[in-house]
Amino acid sequence: MKWKGVLCFVVLAAMALWPVKTSADTVPSVSAKAAIVVSADDGRVVYAKNEHDRLPIASTTKIMTSLLTLEAAEVNNRVITVTPEMIRVEGSSMGLRAGDKLTLYDLAVGMLMVSGNDAANTAALSIGGTIENFAAMMNAKAASLGMKDTHYVTPSGLDDKEHYSSAYDLALLTRAALQNTQFANIVRQKSIQVHFLNPNMTHSYGNHNKLLSFYQYCTGVKTGFTKKSGRCLVSSAEKDGVRLIAVTLNDPNDWEDHEKLLDYGFSCLVSRSVNDSSTSISLPIVGGVQETVQVIGTAGENVVIGANDQLKRTVELPQFVYAPAKKGQVLGRVCYTCGGKIVAQTELVAAEDVPQAPKQKMWFQILWEAILDLFSGG
Repeated sequence: MKWKGVLCFVVLAAMALWPVKTSADTVPSVSAKAAIVVSADDGRVVYAKNEHDRLPIASTTKIMTSLLTLEAAEVNNRVITVTPEMIRVEGSSMGLRAGDKLTLYDLAVGMLMVSGNDAANTAALSIGGTIENFAAMMNAKAASLGMKDTHYVTPSGLDDKEHYSSAYDLALLTRAALQNTQFANIVRQKSIQVHFLNPNMTHSYGNHNKLLSFYQYCTGVKTGFTKKSGRCLVSSAEKDGVRLIAVTLNDPNDWEDHEKLLDYGFSCLVSRSVNDSSTSISLPIVGGVQETVQVIGTAGENVVIGANDQLKRTVELPQFVYAPAKKGQVLGRVCYTCGGKIVAQTELVAAEDVPQAPKQKMWFQILWEAILDLFSGG
């Protein structure tokens, strides 16, 4: 809709939209070689340290591997028969044996819960045919997400000099992964049962992410460790409508550091309600059976802003509209801006039908109708 002759009413948002006056906690000092904290909603960075450094990432690699596996499972969650080649890999395992049968989805569970290298290899070979083909799929996905400091070689994250990523890129990846409902649901669970079709039995797998127990707001995501990479951790958390992602690479004190980083992130951001359902405005209407049409607001999604930022509310409506107006017809909008950037908007719609008024007849039309009535004997 083009806003020609628009009337704009600019007001500071109501009390529910005013920023909470808090003093952000002192910027934390962490032992990680690289770290970052971002908003999971809009990707804004609230803390960073060497965030673009290319470093080994160990099993946080499986965020990408499991995401590709879950995407493949959404198309066809086929049953995979495990071969000796698939489980010929060292390191952490979900205990797969040759001849086992389970679904692609369950392989993703094994990667994310117990960091199964066997699960990652099995999924990679099942989807890509070869490890090299699957690595190419991983790199293509990384490129599509804007991960400029990332290159994958293995699906598991075992050390390779050409296998690396950055804290920033892992945050980008995790934002995308958490938009996958199945991924988000798996990583927040402390344990999950997996049913094998062969042998016909169920295994229970506990999550290696201890932050789910240590930190009350934690909602995921993935641990990692090799001697070369050191301790790596990607976490997500949610509090009072604010969702955060934290990444640390090569951090000997990652559990404690993530608590500090997430607490700091929550002190920097707040969630504000965007709801105009109580708004009601009378708007002039031209050519209708009445002089005005009632316009009402609609509800919107909450918006996350800086703790000390102000949210500005602007009502945009034309000076008038032409009849007819249909109930629910969009006639205007309410824009919410922060720092000059639109962060949310809601629609203003007609609350009622306003039909077009009957047109008045011209004198010659009246005369002509009278003549017709005369000759018709009316």
